[in-house]
Amino acid sequence: MDRRKFLAAGAVGTAATALAAPAIAQDKRQWKMVTAWPKNLPGPGVAAQNLADRITTLSGGRIEVKLFAAGEIVPGPGVFDAVSEGTAELYHAVPAYWGSKSKGILLFGSQPFGLRADEQVGWLTHGGGQELYDEMYGRFGIKPFLCGNSGPQWGGWFKTEINSVEDLKGLKFRTTGLASEMASKLGMAAQAMSGPAMFQALQTGALDAGEFIGPWTDSALGYYQVAKNYYWPGVGEPSSAEECGVNADVFAELPEDLQQVVSFACESLYNPVWTEYATKHAQSLRTLVDEHEVQVRKFPEEVIAAMGVAAAEVIDELRQDEDELVKRITESFVAYRDLIGGYMTYADNGQMNARASVMGY
Repeated sequence: MDRRKFLAAGAVGTAATALAAPAIAQDKRQWKMVTAWPKNLPGPGVAAQNLADRITTLSGGRIEVKLFAAGEIVPGPGVFDAVSEGTAELYHAVPAYWGSKSKGILLFGSQPFGLRADEQVGWLTHGGGQELYDEMYGRFGIKPFLCGNSGPQWGGWFKTEINSVEDLKGLKFRTTGLASEMASKLGMAAQAMSGPAMFQALQTGALDAGEFIGPWTDSALGYYQVAKNYYWPGVGEPSSAEECGVNADVFAELPEDLQQVVSFACESLYNPVWTEYATKHAQSLRTLVDEHEVQVRKFPEEVIAAMGVAAAEVIDELRQDEDELVKRITESFVAYRDLIGGYMTYADNGQMNARASVMGY
């Protein structure tokens, strides 16, 4: 994988230019998908292209989706506004990037010590989360769908070893979403930036550490070349949902069958994307350790405990937010987290712990 291509593609792109409204001729539409990723970046870039292709195929060509990577029409951080304003019809990104719009949005993507990939889609599908997701994004003229998940993210790449909570203080650390608020409470200088920019910042010393996704994507971006200590568990993001946002007016104008096509295309990719991440992460981790001498390290228990305290403070602040909708989203999330977490103690967690005690993994 040529890291330089991703660095070039991740750079700030040209200024946004207004695009024509979707062409509709003989019941055919041409849609622009803008993404937060370099084109075909292993993980999210691949998933975005798969979604564009699936909508086109399932619609029988009645919706032809053309993907524009970060910087080709708008920079990655601008895709939400591009779809909200009608510059493009849909985007592929993650909710963790839109905290400046509302902190309530951040709960739909990842939460420190929060929901796993299966639990996240469970909350939206069976715990009332989708209705709240629609209500929040409706404020911005967007219809949101989950369309994938990275699974558990990693704690990050560190230039130096972490032996105590004190070692975290003052570290310049790349992360996003609610994980950045948790990091700040631990005394870290949290910074948001693109994956390619994180490599450059680690290389120049502008960052001391950072997390992006996991072994598959992180390998492609070359982080192992500039930081050798790879920490787990990634409690800041036990999973990270990928989303598709469609301009609400454009979606409402679709006939019902094409609305179902878009919805099903997103839903049908969730598990394939999630399981591809898991498989490729496992393969890439072996390569990182065996060929690149990466040191896989676990955060000390006192560090994990301190992260837990900070994460609880982050959620408490959301429960007291002045925005009534943010409060409702948070209460719904907490209720589902506690419900499913109590069950998983006996179910998946119990089984995994038993397997580890016998098989060693």
